[in-house]
Amino acid sequence: MKIGLYFGSFNPVHVGHLIIANHFLNETDLEKVWFIVSPHNPLKNEKGLLNEFHRLQLVRLATEDDNRIKVSDIEFSLPKPSYTINTLAYLTEKNPEHEFCIIMGSDSFQNIDKWKNYEAIIKNYPVYVYPRPGFEISNPIKADLKIVTAPLLEISATLIRNNIRSGKSVRYLLPDKVLEEIEKGGYYKK
Repeated sequence: MKIGLYFGSFNPVHVGHLIIANHFLNETDLEKVWFIVSPHNPLKNEKGLLNEFHRLQLVRLATEDDNRIKVSDIEFSLPKPSYTINTLAYLTEKNPEHEFCIIMGSDSFQNIDKWKNYEAIIKNYPVYVYPRPGFEISNPIKADLKIVTAPLLEISATLIRNNIRSGKSVRYLLPDKVLEEIEKGGYYKK
């Protein structure tokens, strides 16, 4: 089975993430998308990151009604910080029947040469990239790249967290179940 791995902090997961996953399932040869919730991305500041188990639960709530999407906590049991190459090696070893590829925005692809062992990643895994405003897609590293034009939504987890802190509405930016859980848990208020 061909599976797209969608890595992220998902702090929190929002409708933009879900629209991208759905679009890739509809418009590419991917049969499933696995959301890989990262406890700590080594290229991002850990400050302001909601507890990894809460973020995992929010992604599960957001995707529970779509059997084409799986949520994975695999990086929770791997050494931290989370390096994509380690996760890919583990998943490939444990699931030899699957073909894995990576889903990412053009903003992340611009920085892939800063990732640990990025050469091994691009040599062994196709990269499916969706354009993000302000981030050109060029491929000087000669990755096996598939560019997938996806709906352009300028929704960010940062905007959502800031709106929650400011007491502004985030309705329609999050699935209802995710919004309810955030409100119930008091997440992102501080």
